[in-house]
Amino acid sequence: MIRFIFKQENKITLIAFILIAAGLILRFSGNTDAGNTALIGATVIAVLPISIKAYQAARMKLFSIELLVIIAVIGALFIGEYVESSIVTFLFLFGSYLEARTLERTRSSIKELTEMAPQEANLILTDGSRKLIDVYDVEIGDKIAILPGGMIPVDGKVMRGEAEVNEAAVSGESIPVSKITGDQVLSGTILDSGYLEITAEKVGDDTTFSKIIELVEEAQDSKSNAERVLDRFAQYYTPGVLILSIIVWFITKDFHLAITFLVIACPGALVIGAPVSNVAGIGNGAKNGSLIKGGEVIEKLSKVDTLVFDKTGTLTKGRPEVTDFKVFAGDEIELTGLIGKLETASEHHLGRAIVEYAEKTSDLSAYIMEQASGVKGQGIEGTISDHSIVAGNRKLLRENGIDIPTDIETYALEREKKGNTAVFAAVDSKLTAVISIADKIRDDAKEALATMRNNGIKHVVMLTGDNRHTAAAVAAELGIDEVHAELLPEDKVTHVKSLKGEGRMISMAGDGINDAPAIATADVGLAMGKGGTDISMETADVVLMADKLSQYAHALSLSKGTMHNMKQNIIIALVTVALLLVGVLMGGVNLAIGMFAHEASVLIVILNAMRLIKFKP
Repeated sequence: MIRFIFKQENKITLIAFILIAAGLILRFSGNTDAGNTALIGATVIAVLPISIKAYQAARMKLFSIELLVIIAVIGALFIGEYVESSIVTFLFLFGSYLEARTLERTRSSIKELTEMAPQEANLILTDGSRKLIDVYDVEIGDKIAILPGGMIPVDGKVMRGEAEVNEAAVSGESIPVSKITGDQVLSGTILDSGYLEITAEKVGDDTTFSKIIELVEEAQDSKSNAERVLDRFAQYYTPGVLILSIIVWFITKDFHLAITFLVIACPGALVIGAPVSNVAGIGNGAKNGSLIKGGEVIEKLSKVDTLVFDKTGTLTKGRPEVTDFKVFAGDEIELTGLIGKLETASEHHLGRAIVEYAEKTSDLSAYIMEQASGVKGQGIEGTISDHSIVAGNRKLLRENGIDIPTDIETYALEREKKGNTAVFAAVDSKLTAVISIADKIRDDAKEALATMRNNGIKHVVMLTGDNRHTAAAVAAELGIDEVHAELLPEDKVTHVKSLKGEGRMISMAGDGINDAPAIATADVGLAMGKGGTDISMETADVVLMADKLSQYAHALSLSKGTMHNMKQNIIIALVTVALLLVGVLMGGVNLAIGMFAHEASVLIVILNAMRLIKFKP
């Protein structure tokens, strides 16, 4: 029965409106009794869904606005104010309908994302034919064909073909990206032109697109401190209003005034003003490639005054390339193969760059990996084809008792001063090569940092495991205030804690496993989603899906805009209630006008929050 009433709520509202219109016409035409009967009928019909909501809230031991309206309506019927009782219930229902419709607009971004989720996949069978299957039936390792205009249903690797892929749904970036054999593709992206065959690596709920939807849904249900304070306030405010209305009736002996006071003081706009801003702000962020995980994160981000960055993959593009492979002893091809094979066990950007270089000159399958282990912040070591290999920075070599001759140290310093990272490689405890690797600064880094400084950022810090010369070169180009180089992951945590100890509000941005502890330590953690690791994305409070620092700048501006919007809504709600209460006590506002103004104030705060949907810095 309850479900039936809720499903028919819009029809109930329409019937109530028709009965009110009929009742008013009958009263004006002199048929007062028939008119009053129609108005009472409208009241009884319209009060049904309101009563159910009030009952459900009461069962949860909550004082709801619906309960106040019911008390006011009963009072109006008791004193024979049938016009006001019917209009109040109709306005409340109609206002609820409008609220639902406009609130739906604030959740438009998540709705668009959900509707864009891939549903089917073109599975390539063993005989080369294709079969259309449900996306949740795809398994890891399956081969999928992507036709022009088709949506990529899984995260995977291109095995064949060439195409232009629109990644706007994931990254917020509308310019198509070229994909060729070996490139990674993400679920939810669309193939504009060309043809691809991919191998599924992440399927179902594990895909990037599914995680984005999950993150945004969770974030929109997460409350800020301001919302929690208002919720607690409403729990005391609502029964307080009930008590005050009784006091008004006791003092004035005017029952009509008391029930009008009851309705006017409803905190509807006050309660809804903060969460609707929060939802709209998070939706805007998702649409523009920055996933902000909840209202509390928005609140903290708006107060950030110090930015801390990792270098590689965050300030730089994270696609470093080997610029020089200098061999000091041994055969270059064999050394390239041994070191390249070892680095296949590394998740670091520098390791991947060495592997890409080695694959061009050596057959890595010819070498056998017997053992390999990464050393956080230093490099990697292991045994390849009976050779003990160490590849990393100076600290790793020293810990393994390997000396760096003066001529090799001089060469490495020269490369570092030119902006390269020097990776030292030793075979069987003898230093044999120095690999120079360069990583370009992100195209939008300088402009994004300038924008963020204009938005209240006072201090920018870079923490990196890279050498101090390369770090200094990047910092000088970007105008970074403070640089700490050659750090281990625990050193980054120490520096973040130190900055927090100075009373700063810290946001830490990184992309790798080694950044996760510092990201978790900061007041607000930010991860690069496209090139970042799963653990850094899970740890972070904000994830940039296109790995663009301009999205970081947008998120900062958006957080401030959202908090400003929340404050506007709270002020609108409080001023409206104050003005209406004055109007009631002075006799200029009756029950129907009060309810109309109440519902209008709720719509105003929702419409104000909706401006955030199209927010631009």
